[in-house]
Amino acid sequence: MRLSAIFDFFDGFAARLLKVSSPIGAELDSLADMVTFGVVPGMMLLHYLVQTTQWHVTGPSTFLEHPLLLVPLAVPVFSALRLAKFNVDTRQADSFRGLPTPASALWVISIPLMIEYMPFHIWWQPENVIVAEWFIIASAIGLSILMVSDIPLLAMKFKSFGWKGNEIRFVFLIISVVLLIILQPLAIPIILSLYVLLSVINNLFLSKNEVQS
Repeated sequence: MRLSAIFDFFDGFAARLLKVSSPIGAELDSLADMVTFGVVPGMMLLHYLVQTTQWHVTGPSTFLEHPLLLVPLAVPVFSALRLAKFNVDTRQADSFRGLPTPASALWVISIPLMIEYMPFHIWWQPENVIVAEWFIIASAIGLSILMVSDIPLLAMKFKSFGWKGNEIRFVFLIISVVLLIILQPLAIPIILSLYVLLSVINNLFLSKNEVQS
């Protein structure tokens, strides 16, 4: 999935560079994102929850016995809504409204890494099963809400590789690389938090420029 996020980062730029972009390409891109960053993370969250709770999925009746298993399935649904919203929302040409699906997917794949490398291990400790269970459920709910929210977030799609107009994107990438080298897996949740923070700063900067102009 990490490789998918990397290819998703460059595919739009490559299409424009090669002059092969088309409306159907945009729709196929969203379809691929739906599977890679929607369905797969939802199934991963479901797998995490089953592992943590030790509930055995034997069929549809299992979801009636344990309704909480339905919560991770909200991620694919809200991912589809987020992608559909992106395709028709003209405001999202230079910035995102709501959390992008690749960022949501990166959070999902970082959950076991965070738990494995954190000083406190909550994954397989019997006394902490409830903590892990509700952390997974909260992640599914929080990601679903953020994806369809109207919060302006920085779009990481480069229209050119020049510094001008991409300053905050380059700053984000440089800091992210440094964090990955130093912290390795633990850098992922910090990078995602930094992404939201820089988006807020960028929004304030743009608002200030609009007022001055």
